[in-house]
Amino acid sequence: MSEQIGVTGLAVMGANLARNLARHGHHVVVHNRTQAKTDALIEAHGDEGDFVPVSSAQELVDALERPRKLIVMVAAGAPTDAVIDEFAPLLDEGDVLVDGGNARYTDTIRRTKDLEARGLHFVGTGISGGEEGALNGPSIMPGGSDEAYAIIGPLLEDISAHVDGEPCCTHVGTDGAGHFVKMVHNGIEYADMQLIAEAYDLLRQGLGLTPAEIGDVFATWNEGDLQSYLIEITAEVLRHTDAETGKPFVDVVLDEAEQKGTGRWTVQSALDLGTPVSGIAEAVFARALSGHVDQRAAAQEVLPGPGRDWDDQVEDRDAFVESVRQALYAAKVVAYSQGFDMIAKGAEENGWDVDRGALAAIWRDGCIIRAAFLDRVREVFRDEPDLTTLLTNEYFRDAVADAQEGWRQVVAGAARHGVPAPGFASALSYYDGLRAERSPAALIQGLRDRFGSHTYKRVDKDGSFHTVWSEDSREVDA
Repeated sequence: MSEQIGVTGLAVMGANLARNLARHGHHVVVHNRTQAKTDALIEAHGDEGDFVPVSSAQELVDALERPRKLIVMVAAGAPTDAVIDEFAPLLDEGDVLVDGGNARYTDTIRRTKDLEARGLHFVGTGISGGEEGALNGPSIMPGGSDEAYAIIGPLLEDISAHVDGEPCCTHVGTDGAGHFVKMVHNGIEYADMQLIAEAYDLLRQGLGLTPAEIGDVFATWNEGDLQSYLIEITAEVLRHTDAETGKPFVDVVLDEAEQKGTGRWTVQSALDLGTPVSGIAEAVFARALSGHVDQRAAAQEVLPGPGRDWDDQVEDRDAFVESVRQALYAAKVVAYSQGFDMIAKGAEENGWDVDRGALAAIWRDGCIIRAAFLDRVREVFRDEPDLTTLLTNEYFRDAVADAQEGWRQVVAGAARHGVPAPGFASALSYYDGLRAERSPAALIQGLRDRFGSHTYKRVDKDGSFHTVWSEDSREVDA
């Protein structure tokens, strides 16, 4: 059924979302702080549906039927607070404000509490898929109360991407759950792209392949268990030639990766939760390192490498390509596993009832990390909703085990030849750390007790203990 909704904030994402709503037959009241963006949207796309342009916050509110539904699409942080402060006094009890930006989930929790005290519904909503997804069908991750979702959910489901007739939109949980999950989604995206970049680098340095040839490799991989949007567009980017120079496009792009903050937020939040997301962290730090241009330039002048040629290892081109594929698949599974583990921990800490299987389902299309293997992830969490970690599921356990020989060869080869592969290496260390019968943390606990009397526990009896190191090294109950 056609519904009425307002959209304020008409930059690319907001404008495309408004167009998506209009194309689905909804009546869209559009507003922007600067009138020029509203006018540009109507001039270029006003014939795509039922748009009502307005020039002020009061006009927007007056044009909406109750309960009013208003989507805010502005930059995270202070700009979002400013828009909320502008509109909230104009709204009535029961109206719904939707924040569709990449807000920090702790801000969403705060805003939800403040607005609920005024009788307003606040729905912090993760929207993934970039400008293309916003226009043609994104993956949507709304938080908020059940009452709010009953009002806004059907409309969001309508405009989301669909797989087998199912909307790529689900009610994630209360208050900040939607933005938390979107944050972790973006963290996984960071890790996925870092692993892809490392695979490209290894194929280029190890085999001397051209970017276009590596693009052909990725195109082949996209036909197997690595099939995904990111693998698909990697092949496209690597095959692209710069029109001005005739060089491979990737060779004329400055090697300094930027970031907007959600990756950092994921790592910071993981530290607060005590949840290891080493794959995501390495991806964030790799981007940071790429931007340290002066340090890199100084290091290139004086830091020696191993002085080893790849020819002493790569005798079989196809075998090397397969080893890199195995490493990419295995490390990718680890990254997704860490992400889903973080979601489970965040849900536990914040009292959210998050269905990890439902998240895997809505990430199958419309979002940047959409991938064929998410169908399998969905089935796993459907059959084992309380699964401790994705890596212990029989299917993924066996798949990673089958890939580990190539994975280990790639990590060892990268180290021997001085090729940075932090994503592959950290994922392998995490895998080995999980499966280790004994970890060296026992020694760490002993050291902590020695220098700081922090106590320790024993394997053979209950309780906490301290060794009186400064006297006779006797053990006492702590």
